[in-house]
Amino acid sequence: MTLTHLFFDVGGVLGTNGWDHEQREAAYARFGLDAAAFEDRHKEIVASLESGRASLDEYLACTVFYEPRPFSADEFRAFMFSLSQPFPATIALARALAGAARWRLATLNNESAELNAHRLRHFGLADIFGVCFTSCWLGTTKPARRIYDLALAMSQAEPGASVFIDDRERNLEPARSLGMQVVHYTGAERLRADLAALGVVP
Repeated sequence: MTLTHLFFDVGGVLGTNGWDHEQREAAYARFGLDAAAFEDRHKEIVASLESGRASLDEYLACTVFYEPRPFSADEFRAFMFSLSQPFPATIALARALAGAARWRLATLNNESAELNAHRLRHFGLADIFGVCFTSCWLGTTKPARRIYDLALAMSQAEPGASVFIDDRERNLEPARSLGMQVVHYTGAERLRADLAALGVVP
């Protein structure tokens, strides 16, 4: 079957993770937070944050600003956003694939609405990807099968004609079970080679 759709994860593929444990640890050090207390509260609300049922302000009120702090929510939010850095080589590859106009490109990622909007702008993804299937807008997160079903249905893509790229094996498993081609991302050059093996060459 001819490949028609390419689905890219964002955090860990097109740039650094948005708010994973590495980023949270940086915040603990920067703002002097109790890591155990933060993680306990984070676990209670992160699913709601990433599925669009809680805003970033609600998340921060639960995890950080439930007591007085010597810094503002704006300062903390700005620091969160500053941790997001693009992977230029991978983005350049995606841009070249989009420019070839042989495949439809989309993102398929877990992210809060506010952080997702920032990263789409900061990474310059809006002019590369025709659509963004993000957990905060779809109401479900990877690796739940529903997010893959929705992305395929809404893009009118056949699983066998689609490639999903992610840096986490557990997120690849549902896509593979649906019949999608999958690529485990470990770096831009490896991705280029893996896509070339599937006949996807800019």
